This record gives sequence, structure tokens and C-alpha cells, in this order.
Amino acid sequence: MDFVSIRVITGDIARLVRFYEHATGVRAHWSTDDFAELRTASATLAIGSTRTVPMFAPGAAHPADNRSVILEFRVDDVDAVHQNLAGSGFIAEFIQPPTTMPWGNRSLLLRDPDGHLVNFFTPVTEDAIARLGG
Repeated sequence: MDFVSIRVITGDIARLVRFYEHATGVRAHWSTDDFAELRTASATLAIGSTRTVPMFAPGAAHPADNRSVILEFRVDDVDAVHQNLAGSGFIAEFIQPPTTMPWGNRSLLLRDPDGHLVNFFTPVTEDAIARLGG
């Protein structure tokens, strides 16, 4: 089995796709006006509008209603990501500025425009680099 993607449901797909394109530097692939994917070498972030929910099960997903999942992106330079996003107007809230965590990652924690927690991190210690790649 391979874990290949996570899908976020949103009430404003254009806004959320613009945020993730800006934050990651990855251009979205749009299948329809209601569905886009940001594809990386290791996983895909799929973003669907609320109009896609009834195709699965009406009422099964609610936009901007997550308080338990953190979307994580490994980046080359977390401090540069912070600088890029700080003046962008996209961020609902910075939760934690770039901070080196006890497990060896330098992390930036924020909320995306829909309020989802997002962690951008860079492995910085020898152990973290060995575990996750540099």
C-alpha cells in the first residue's frame, strides 16, 4: 500500500489553491473548477470544493472544520518560507515562528486561509537529516 494524497474540502477553492501554490512553489493541476492537485515527488495535496462532497456522501465533509490534522511539508529553508508568507496576506495566523524542535526539525506552524494547521519544516540536526533526508 502507498499513501499518496490527502484531500482538503473548502468553500473557496481558488483562494486555498492560490495559498498553497504561493506557499509551496508548486503549481496546481486543475481537473475541473471544483478539483485541483498540488503534486510533489512524495505525495499529492488534493483540494476540492464543497460541490464535490455529494459525489461521495452528502454532508460527509465540512470545509474549514479541522482541528486535529496537521498538513506537513518538508522544505529546503523554513526561514525563507516564513519570510515569503509573512507579508503575503494569505496567513490566517502564525502559531509558532521558525523553531528548532527537540526531534531535530526546524518548524514553522501556521493556519492556512481555512484554518487548517500547516507545518513547514527543515531537518537540521544530523539525526533528523539521516532520518528524513537533507
